[in-house]
Amino acid sequence: MRIITYALLFIIILLGISFATLNPSLVNFNYYVGQRTFPLSLLLAISFISGCVLGLLVGFFLLIKLKIKIYSLQTQLKIAEKEVINLRAIPLQDRH
Repeated sequence: MRIITYALLFIIILLGISFATLNPSLVNFNYYVGQRTFPLSLLLAISFISGCVLGLLVGFFLLIKLKIKIYSLQTQLKIAEKEVINLRAIPLQDRH
């Protein structure tokens, strides 16, 4: 499995290098306080990486929110199970 992972990583790196060599043109990047000229491939790589990082952060916060909800539901379940056990322990009384 590790060999497959390394092979895929190597293929991705080769595709990135070939993409960078096929797109050597420079583009102007305008930001609020100025502008700079960067290679197109570098700007696309930075955009991709920043999108991945932002996606991971959003996913992480959603995961934490769900973990908190699961913990809350588990505590409610434990309380309900204890109540059911207590109710089963009470003997049934006939009023006849």
